[in-house]
Amino acid sequence: MAKFQFKLATLLKLRETHRDEMRAKLAEAYQAEELLAKQASAVQKEIETLKSTQRTHAQTMSTDVNSLLELQRYQTVLRSHQTTLQQQGELLAAETEKRRQTLVEADRQVKILVKLRDRQLSSCHQRRSKTEVKSLDEIASGNRGRIDPWAQ
Repeated sequence: MAKFQFKLATLLKLRETHRDEMRAKLAEAYQAEELLAKQASAVQKEIETLKSTQRTHAQTMSTDVNSLLELQRYQTVLRSHQTTLQQQGELLAAETEKRRQTLVEADRQVKILVKLRDRQLSSCHQRRSKTEVKSLDEIASGNRGRIDPWAQ
């Protein structure tokens, strides 16, 4: 009997390739989120350092108005940057979720084809087993009908 061949093997390979590409894109999105989180953390630390510097200036009764204004301007820039990073984070989170959903769908399509292949393979094995049993039954029944001339 011929060897089992899944007729949709090419489609299965295409879907597996698509799924792997979606995994790579999702991994890129996770890396981008991680990078954005590190940037946001660095900005937050810079803001905290700046506040500490402002407190130090306030405690020493420094009358250098220019340096205080410069610190406030820098803090405003940092806050603006922090807001921008938060907005980018929200957009990136939405994109990551979209990519995750695409990966889930691609994985589902691959699993459907794998399950179909497994069912067809199982069915093929069952047919082969039945054919083999039938063949063995025919051989066995054929031997019963013969009379051995030497046995008498």
